[in-house]
Amino acid sequence: MKIALAVAALALLPLGSGAEEPQSLFEFETRTLQGEEVSLDQYAGRVCLVVNVASKCGLTPQYEGLQALYTELGGDDFTILAFPSNDFLEQEPGSPEEIARFCEKEYGVTFPIFEKVHVKGEEKAPIYRFLSADLEEPTWNFTKYLVDREGKVLHRFDPRTAPEDPQLRTKIREALED
Repeated sequence: MKIALAVAALALLPLGSGAEEPQSLFEFETRTLQGEEVSLDQYAGRVCLVVNVASKCGLTPQYEGLQALYTELGGDDFTILAFPSNDFLEQEPGSPEEIARFCEKEYGVTFPIFEKVHVKGEEKAPIYRFLSADLEEPTWNFTKYLVDREGKVLHRFDPRTAPEDPQLRTKIREALED
């Protein structure tokens, strides 16, 4: 009976009535590391570098380079959006408070850090489904996605691509000039 009711209810929905696929990063809502709901539309008009981060990874020192990049370019035209993830060998096991404390104490991070999410596989967060729709999903911590001012994904950078990498910086500058 329950199955029949569910099928009948589905039959009442018009075809194509499901939510449309997001066309921009700025259509997403998420939570801050402190658990507050936030819309990414507040970053519309900025070039964004979206990075999945972890505190106990061999690449964790990239926080220093990311902060330097944010200090240099951050503002009305550019930002870094960090999403902690425990998907790779459980290298981000901390609570939100522990993650925030670590990032501030060890690297002086001032760019936005959001809630811990899954960035790969079946449980991948919607934001990462969007980022990796046409590009490879993260293969490790510190995979970087460059997003233009309209919220379209421009490039994916390998986790080992450091924030100081000339090619990464060139792509950011090109996006800022558009």
